[in-house]
Amino acid sequence: MKKYLTHSFNTDDAELISVIDELPLWSAPFGLKLLDTIKLSHNIKALDIGCGLGFPVIELAQRLGDTSKVFGIDPWEKATERTLFKIKKYGINNVEIIQGIAEELPFEDSFFDLIVSNNGINNVQNMELALSECARVSKPNAQFVITLNLEDTMIEFYQVFEKVLENNNLNSEIVKMKEQIYFKRKPLSEMKELITSIGFRIINIQHDKFYLRFVDGLTMFNHSLIKYWFLDGWKSILDGVHLEKIFNEVETELNDIAKEKGEILLTVPFVTIDCRKDK
Repeated sequence: MKKYLTHSFNTDDAELISVIDELPLWSAPFGLKLLDTIKLSHNIKALDIGCGLGFPVIELAQRLGDTSKVFGIDPWEKATERTLFKIKKYGINNVEIIQGIAEELPFEDSFFDLIVSNNGINNVQNMELALSECARVSKPNAQFVITLNLEDTMIEFYQVFEKVLENNNLNSEIVKMKEQIYFKRKPLSEMKELITSIGFRIINIQHDKFYLRFVDGLTMFNHSLIKYWFLDGWKSILDGVHLEKIFNEVETELNDIAKEKGEILLTVPFVTIDCRKDK
């Protein structure tokens, strides 16, 4: 069996956490757009939903300065420990990290002037409840900025995956694949409707995209971004009987594409949504 198929992501592995990049490849393109969108001001309270390993909450705290207070919240214990270590090493005094979930924000009503989430709000268990909590703790006219990767993320891979599943008459697995995509990446029209229904006005939506490029299929599957953040989800679609066969065929298909086009290219379309809380 290929090595990447036996790989799993242990979120309690402190040594793993310690080697994840200071600014991870995945979160950087989204986060830079988010930071370009927020309104900087003195004397505000800000919150980063899903702050993870510290980006962009640490950057946000440093950009807003000591007159403001920035909070970050994330359920991932080892990641929040790492973020606290970074904050200590940087000597940043205006930021507080909380281990918790977006569906139960430990803040009073109308507390924040600014709430951000860098591709994090789409990873919560209950999207409507999380957004409702964001609205509850936002002051009237507070800014709410989120980035989201869209449903066609890595469409080039998913087209190959679906083709291989279809060729093997694994129709129920195709359904599971599409359900997994929907759970993680809601259609933009649905997100817009949900955001406005819970009390935010959408000011602007900026569309963008970036690309992930690999020399062939095996290289793609062995890349740390794919192994740690996507592969477990793809593997969960299949049972043990079909796992190796299907991924061998997917890898072969990807290698054929790489030979024809010179590379494997995966498109990551995303949006930055700039909102205000209704008065």
